[in-house]
Amino acid sequence: MTQLPVLTSPLLDLPGVRHAFFTRQGGVSTGIYASLNVGVGSNDDPEAVSENRRRAAAHLGGELVTAYQVHSATAVVADGPWPAGPPQADGVVTATAGVVCGALAADCAPILFADASARVVAAAHAGWKGALTGVAEHAIARMEALGARRDRIVAAVGPCIGPASYEVGLEYVQRFTDADPAYGRFFSAGAAPDKRQFDLPGFVLARLRAAGIAQCEWIGRDTCAEPDLFFSNRRAFKQGEPDYGRLLSAIVLN
Repeated sequence: MTQLPVLTSPLLDLPGVRHAFFTRQGGVSTGIYASLNVGVGSNDDPEAVSENRRRAAAHLGGELVTAYQVHSATAVVADGPWPAGPPQADGVVTATAGVVCGALAADCAPILFADASARVVAAAHAGWKGALTGVAEHAIARMEALGARRDRIVAAVGPCIGPASYEVGLEYVQRFTDADPAYGRFFSAGAAPDKRQFDLPGFVLARLRAAGIAQCEWIGRDTCAEPDLFFSNRRAFKQGEPDYGRLLSAIVLN
């Protein structure tokens, strides 16, 4: 098993389950993609991306399965590699040992789920749109269809853009408060009167708890604020970089 520098959550330290929130360290990519870029949608060398994905899969001892992420609320079940290529979805769920469910992100919130008793795990990619439209809830429903129970499911939100780094406009706030006026609590004053700071991990955790996931946490790492450890879409844009790498968060049944 290949070992890479990773972050973990104690909530997911469960019998029969392995997980990792990979950083950008430990891969073979160079330049702005250095070094563990797993994003096939980036403009990185495809051979380097393939090697990085192989290293991540080897770290967890299984076969990596990720979807073609489109900021949706769709979650799909996988029992092995996709026979016809990855489907458009933002959650991958499995009850099959050795299938490494992965979510890619570069500021969006990756969520890893597990019901160790039912032996069902999942990974979801929650940007603001997916979080608002219910990707976490859809992943939970898919897990339940495989025998999981939401009162046993635990979830951890991995490295994502933190509230101090996520400045948005008032029109963005409106999208959330139109859905539920109570969502206004996830926005705080920004540097200018027409700006607000959005708490993405706080919002995701609130949605998880409202869905009945009592044991959940954010691991507390801000992708935009820690360039040595994480890729960040927003940081790349601010620095005028032409592209950015993608991070992997993944979970597997032994």
